[in-house]
Amino acid sequence: MSFANIIPALRYKDALKAIEWLCDTLGFKRHVVFESDGIVHHAELTFGNGMIMVGSSREGPFDALTKMPAEIGNYNTQSPYLFVDDLDSFYNQVKRKGAEIVLPLKVEPHGSGFTCRDPEGHLWSFGDMNPWNNKPNI
Repeated sequence: MSFANIIPALRYKDALKAIEWLCDTLGFKRHVVFESDGIVHHAELTFGNGMIMVGSSREGPFDALTKMPAEIGNYNTQSPYLFVDDLDSFYNQVKRKGAEIVLPLKVEPHGSGFTCRDPEGHLWSFGDMNPWNNKPNI
């Protein structure tokens, strides 16, 4: 198995709750979680051969450069895209778990997909199009 070499990093005000939601609702798996006194210093969650890093929002040099979606009108400047094999089942599972679906499942020329928002406002897009199967325009 090969591993992705781009790993999105997200901050959460309540990172422990976010990790629980990401695992329970979206199907992430805990790889490692370094936590003390309710602060997540660093966590790694996997999804297939992909990974995200999660940490608690706190004062520091990196956090001084970022804003949480709730602080900027629930807007996002980036959104992870994850491809899944059985998109219809996955979509129904995410809906059953109560995720806020902001763009419902839709068929597009390049593939089907949907977008949901996590409890702290980060957008998550899912689809059945695997970009690694696309031929480069070289």
